[in-house]
Amino acid sequence: MNTLTLALLMGLATSSARAATVDFDELPTGSAPPGWTATKTGPGSPKWEVVADASAPSQPNVLRQSGVAAYPICLKDDTSLKDGFVEVKFKPVSGNEDRAGGVIWRCQDANNYYVARANAAEDNVTIYQTVQGRRTEKKRLQARVASGQWHTFRVDFKDHYFIVTFDGRRALGWKDATFQNAGKVGLWTKADSTTLFDDFSYGARSNITPADMAALDQGGPAPGPARPTGPDADNK
Repeated sequence: MNTLTLALLMGLATSSARAATVDFDELPTGSAPPGWTATKTGPGSPKWEVVADASAPSQPNVLRQSGVAAYPICLKDDTSLKDGFVEVKFKPVSGNEDRAGGVIWRCQDANNYYVARANAAEDNVTIYQTVQGRRTEKKRLQARVASGQWHTFRVDFKDHYFIVTFDGRRALGWKDATFQNAGKVGLWTKADSTTLFDDFSYGARSNITPADMAALDQGGPAPGPARPTGPDADNK
């Protein structure tokens, strides 16, 4: 293998591991973002669209879900991650039944994926698996989730270990082997939630350590404070 070929392969490997961020700011408003599949799990009519919002963490646009469906989801088409992370900033705006926002990983299709979410109507953070369109709760933590405020939500996943971080603090750890193949990452809401999303990031390097995995193997929480998050964190 010559030097040029080796350099190209190393560059491709580095590129695939590096985080990417979507801030929606350069995308046309009034419709779902190109390169994403805006859909749902279960019945209903979701409405995903890029809109301008004065409160956006990165100006000027956000992705808004304002329809009503069992579980509105929006998947990033060109993603395929087995291990890594997915992170987003979200703002629960309104909803009588729910005011929730969350992230999806290892998504095989609209009916099979992992999801973790925070709910301002219930003040909790929860992790689920959705199998054949049926959502099953796996673990929950009571936590203050303020409506009308921006929050940061992240899931790190490696092998069958998962750690959920909410507003810079580790919230949940869980292990499961239902979905072992690589899949898409994306966004999730529930019912009549109107939710804003911004700064969606993902990458192939997880922050989960051997100590985290050992703790989860023993049934305990993953130890230690939250590690740095964001599009640059998995490169540190």
